[in-house]
Amino acid sequence: MAIYRAPVLKRCQYLDLNPVVLGYSNKGSNLRQKVRRSKQSEYGRQLIEKQKVRFIYGVLEKQFKLIYLRAEKMTGITGENLLQLLERRFDNTIFRLGLATTRTQARQWINHGHFTLNGRRVNIPSVTLNVGDMIGVKEGSKGVIRQAKMANKRSVAKWL
Repeated sequence: MAIYRAPVLKRCQYLDLNPVVLGYSNKGSNLRQKVRRSKQSEYGRQLIEKQKVRFIYGVLEKQFKLIYLRAEKMTGITGENLLQLLERRFDNTIFRLGLATTRTQARQWINHGHFTLNGRRVNIPSVTLNVGDMIGVKEGSKGVIRQAKMANKRSVAKWL
C-alpha cells in the first residue's frame, strides 16, 4: 500500500492543523506567517476537511473511498460511521493505546510484525478491529515497545 510521504509540518500548516494531534512536537510549526486566504466555497471547505481526515489517519483516496462506502451502507449517520471505522483500524488502535508515538510509527511496527491480534501475527495495519479482539506484543518486541511507551507522555483513551 502506498504511503503519503510529504513533510508533515508543511502539510499541517496547509490544512491549518496542529501537529500535536498527529503525535508530533509543535516545534517549527510557526516558521512562516499565516497566509490570508480568500473566502472559500462550501465545496472547498468540505474538500479541506476530507483531506484533514485522510491526513490524520494516513489513508489514501482509494482506501478512504472504500471506507466511506462501507460507512454509507451502515445504519446511522454516515459521518459518524466513517469516523468509527477509521478509529477501529489496527494502526489507529495501537496509536490510541499509547504504544506508538505516531500513527506512522504504529503502521511500521505492525508491518514489521511486532503485534499479534487474537494470538496470530498480523502485519496489515488497516485491519478493522471488533469488540473483544485481543492485541498482544510479540515476545521479542517487548523491549522496544516498553521503551517507546515510557517515552510517550499521552494518556490512553477511556474506551480502550
